[in-house]
Amino acid sequence: MPAGRSERAVEAVPVGYAQLWRADRGAWAAAGAAWRGLTGPVRRRVDGLTARIGALRPGWSGTASATARGRIGELRTDLTDLLPAMIEVDQVLAEFAARVGAAKARLGAAVAQAEAGGLLVDRAGTVRPDPARPRPAALVGPAVVRAGAEIHGALALAGAADREAAGRLAELASAAVTGWVSVPPAWRPAPGAGPAEVSRWWAGLTPAERRWLVSHEPDRVGRLDGVPVAARDQANRLLLARRRAELLERRAGLLRPLPAGPLELARLARLAGVEAALRGLDGLGERLAAPVAPRAYLLGLDPAGDGRAVVALGNPDRAGAVLTYVPGMTADLADAPAELGRAARVLDRCAALGPGTEAAAVLWLDYDAPDFLPEAARGRQAADAGPALHRFQEGLRASHEGPPARQTVLGHSYGSLVVGTAARDHGLGADALVFVGSPGVGVDHAAELRVSPGQVWAATAPDDVIRLARPPEELARRALLGGTPLGRAAALLDPHDDRLWFGTDPSTPGFGGRRFPSGRHGHAGYWDPGNPALDGMARVVLGR
Repeated sequence: MPAGRSERAVEAVPVGYAQLWRADRGAWAAAGAAWRGLTGPVRRRVDGLTARIGALRPGWSGTASATARGRIGELRTDLTDLLPAMIEVDQVLAEFAARVGAAKARLGAAVAQAEAGGLLVDRAGTVRPDPARPRPAALVGPAVVRAGAEIHGALALAGAADREAAGRLAELASAAVTGWVSVPPAWRPAPGAGPAEVSRWWAGLTPAERRWLVSHEPDRVGRLDGVPVAARDQANRLLLARRRAELLERRAGLLRPLPAGPLELARLARLAGVEAALRGLDGLGERLAAPVAPRAYLLGLDPAGDGRAVVALGNPDRAGAVLTYVPGMTADLADAPAELGRAARVLDRCAALGPGTEAAAVLWLDYDAPDFLPEAARGRQAADAGPALHRFQEGLRASHEGPPARQTVLGHSYGSLVVGTAARDHGLGADALVFVGSPGVGVDHAAELRVSPGQVWAATAPDDVIRLARPPEELARRALLGGTPLGRAAALLDPHDDRLWFGTDPSTPGFGGRRFPSGRHGHAGYWDPGNPALDGMARVVLGR
């Protein structure tokens, strides 16, 4: 995508075979990160101008003073309005890099398959039979056509990515001349407006009006389901420093010791929680700043309480396959980097199993997960989370570009109850549901989850302690049976063996869904390398 190329010229010059092989997606991602990195110096300049206005006010009054303060304020506003555009350039280049990477993966798979089938691919991408490996003409012809079609498809994907990125950058270049922002109409969606209504409102705005909203109302834009992922990411990144400052303020308020006793113990516990949340936030910040593929998108962040975060790897609005992962008990802002790593491992397996497939994964940690077993033994927090998860999934549907994506929602441990409860009570905009390490999902049969039972999947490791999560009456009955001479035989014939704390075990045949295997990796090892459950999750995401 040479600089200065017009949209018309882009259409006339397709991406070539050798050009795609040489393309360095890492360089494009790094260029985007460099643009995003400019936001730091610009912010510091904005803060400096704010301090300058404050310094002028006490000692200088009159017309000249007002004029000076007004001019400095205008400069501050101009710089602030530039911030979303810098992040937008990063998004454009990162998404271009991701699509080039997908095209290269598809091209590599096509060439490898062709060569394995006795064909040769030259440096121009032309496919022909290998004279050293003669095959019947009736087989060679169709094989050449198939290989050529796959190579052409990879080049077409790269060409489309090139044209689109050039067009988006051209629009930004035009905005630099005509104005980055424009004040939008006063109307805003009412609190509680559905994602479809929000999406219609956003679609009716100009790009300049959207940038104004990102810059001046980031709290509103960052949390609205139905607003495109790119805009939410811009808004929430602008709020990131403020969110960290809120945690630092909470920590400062907890640093003064109290007299020894219960209150001091409570203070120390709260202080430890805030410090852990700060470490989690900083871990997320490192991933958000990293110039690596896939790019991370910040869709929500709230440091209040235990802290919440919604982070996507890859852009869900542009991916053909999207995973939403809901973690379980004790998950909070402190755990967010590790939980995001689990989503990343599923995405890595998707890339390995489906070269060229554009996929994205979302960590959805936007609920108050139980901290202790007495809380986890109740379904209240799962029920409370249901409306938000439903609305988030509807928002992904509303903001998605192009043909609908295959949407998969995965819940682990108590998170599986969150997913099951939301699906049962509100419906989820999902094509498939996945439950791993589940204590039950709030229903006794897959048909109650409002998706095809053929697209309800589950796995439970043989050594997962969650298998012991039985209702009290069931545990008492088992203990009674175990004390009889026929206890072992009775257990083998027990018709209630599939009952867990929150309903039928979704990984048993009686639940009516489908199962995939897991190795002996315990309750937290479904994402471990070598565990077949990891491939199982990735195959469901890909629709395989």
